Amino acid sequence: MEHYAGIDVSLELSSVCVVDAQGKIVKEAKVASEPEAVVAFFEALGFAVKRIGLEAGPLSHWLHAGLKEAGFETVLLETRHVKAALSAMTVKTDRKDARGLAQLLRMGRFQPVHAKSMASQEVRALLVGRKQLLGRLIDVELSIRGILRGFGLKVGSVTRKGFEARIRELVTGQATLERIAEAMLSARAALKAEYEKLHKAVLAIVREDPVCRRLMTVPGVGPLVAVTFKSAVDDPSRIAKSKAVGALFGLTPKKYQSQNSNAGAWTSPSGEVQSGRRSPWLARSQ
Repeated sequence: MEHYAGIDVSLELSSVCVVDAQGKIVKEAKVASEPEAVVAFFEALGFAVKRIGLEAGPLSHWLHAGLKEAGFETVLLETRHVKAALSAMTVKTDRKDARGLAQLLRMGRFQPVHAKSMASQEVRALLVGRKQLLGRLIDVELSIRGILRGFGLKVGSVTRKGFEARIRELVTGQATLERIAEAMLSARAALKAEYEKLHKAVLAIVREDPVCRRLMTVPGVGPLVAVTFKSAVDDPSRIAKSKAVGALFGLTPKKYQSQNSNAGAWTSPSGEVQSGRRSPWLARSQ
């Protein structure tokens, strides 16, 4: 008899539910959220599991890779589809979520998600780290500007390279402001140094990647756009049509249509509600 398993992943312990082909619960457990522990659980069952499903998330990729490496057929489930399918449950717990995932796998009512390669995940992590450091760097600079503005000291337009010299020039002769500026400029210098390290690492990846270099031949496409696009697509063979790439970046047009909806309708001078074509009065006014 075929068996299916759903795993609701949490930081410390994950809920696992195994059901048979009729939907009967065969085994439930709490397992440590480590690939070794999850693999050991399924190997100790005494029977084969046809498919294992995890909801896509930050921790799921790690467990998914471990299960795949151990030889189990494992799929990542699309988050929005899982949320919609389990929304009817009045009580939401990790145990019930694992049960719901197992039932979705049994019935085949799930949308699989592409599991990105480790190389793409590393690039994405590098881009996130770089962005975070840049954000903190800008926050410190804006905070310094705000503090000095309260004392009538305006930094004005200045380059990042000349920022420190400009701040020291403004606070000279004011002991308290000098102490504040010194501490914040030291923090800024540390953030700037670490940010530049990650930025150079990104540029080094782009320099050695032929796909990124080819993308940069497009006007307006720089190193960051090229490497972000490549890491997001990851495997081009999984995309059937080029116009479908936009959905990976959220570029999907929204459409709302209902039989009884008057969305897009217009009212004639006689007061009648019209639909299906553009208002001739609006066309003339434009």
